Amino acid sequence: MKQFTRREFVKLLGAGGALSSVGLAGCQTTPTAGSSTAASATPVPAKAAPRVVVIGGGFGGATCAKYLRLYDPTLSVTLVEQNAKYVTCPGSNWVFGGMRTMDDLTQTYSALRDKHGVNVVIDRVVGVDTGKRLVTLAGGKTVAYDRLVMSPGIDFRWGDIEGYDEAATQIMPHAWKAGPQTVLLLKQLQAMPDGGTFIMSAPPMPFRCPPGPPERVSMVAHYFKTQKPRSKILILDSKDNFSKQALFTQAWDQLYSDLIEWVPATSGGKVVRVDARSLTVHTANGSSHRGDVVNIIPAQRAPQLAIDTGLANASGWCPVNQLSFESTQVPNVHVIGDASIAGALPKSGHTANNIAKMTAAAIVSLFRGVPPPTPSHVNTCYSLVAPDYGISIAAVYRLGEDGSLQGIKGAGGLSPADATPQQRSQEAGYAQGWHKSIVADSFG
Repeated sequence: MKQFTRREFVKLLGAGGALSSVGLAGCQTTPTAGSSTAASATPVPAKAAPRVVVIGGGFGGATCAKYLRLYDPTLSVTLVEQNAKYVTCPGSNWVFGGMRTMDDLTQTYSALRDKHGVNVVIDRVVGVDTGKRLVTLAGGKTVAYDRLVMSPGIDFRWGDIEGYDEAATQIMPHAWKAGPQTVLLLKQLQAMPDGGTFIMSAPPMPFRCPPGPPERVSMVAHYFKTQKPRSKILILDSKDNFSKQALFTQAWDQLYSDLIEWVPATSGGKVVRVDARSLTVHTANGSSHRGDVVNIIPAQRAPQLAIDTGLANASGWCPVNQLSFESTQVPNVHVIGDASIAGALPKSGHTANNIAKMTAAAIVSLFRGVPPPTPSHVNTCYSLVAPDYGISIAAVYRLGEDGSLQGIKGAGGLSPADATPQQRSQEAGYAQGWHKSIVADSFG
């Protein structure tokens, strides 16, 4: 495979949605006025519109609901989301660097409802009867479906770290679901004295947004450098490497020398126990560390609703047919976004958006009795190390002979290690442009 240029890769970013919409446009079956069907003397009874219910209004669910209606406006699409507003996880680390506010990241569902005709229901799902194809809401109502799309996001493996439970998150926030936890961690950092220590415990794979922990460290380091220069950051990692490691460490050496210390798992980085009251963490090798602010990002899994519905396997995640993202365990249910097992695709906002478009195309195809289009997926992830210093990773994926999504060798790649300051600044601009574009594509 040839190495893709940036321009070629950017053209591919929307390929999944564009290809699907073009391919499906030719499947419309509405007869014209002059056709033999329209002229038939025997009226054909109107067929009820197929019903799709989408659970979860993040990048996966919102995008899928929107594109289902774009691909086939005759579909009845209901989006069920328990919160009236959604705070994007992508971009939430920038809050710690002073580059975004929570209001900047907060989205509504008004465009999905008013512009695209999605029936938006703000309520919490308490159960799914996959036999009767009914979704039960906390408010007492039920919603029937012909096909269900689950985009529930992630939940945490409470108990993997002794002493770290939901109560402890109010002292040692995870901030891995953007919203109140993000605000709490920000306030703690702002209240921390100059010369204090910020400790982050990074989770094992797989988890939402692999480059997220080092980007968060970078944004906190920028804040410390400009506001609290005597402070330190300690990363205790459950892994021995992390996404874009060479690029991050190169940037840290240039920008934040002696401010950041990273401890891999084999050197005592895996946190196994915490004492929230004393802000102390204990690692697998017997060492302990006390911080002024402690950010614990726990190991992750699919949410309980997906488990209760029978969608998850022993891994805690949901296996799917990676052609259509229909569950391999429960028929007529598709699982998209972070909760799904998607081959080589990482758990990211861009991936969720891309999977959602292709899943919408697959569902429309299945309703029409034609094979789903063969998917081609892309992922790109920008990270900010400083307001004017950006790095990125990008990849293209296709379905392999074994039915799993695999990266295409030679497509995409990393930011160059020898990039000039001007190039790093351009990448920072691309990062902010990417966020604006994907938010508009998913929620606009």
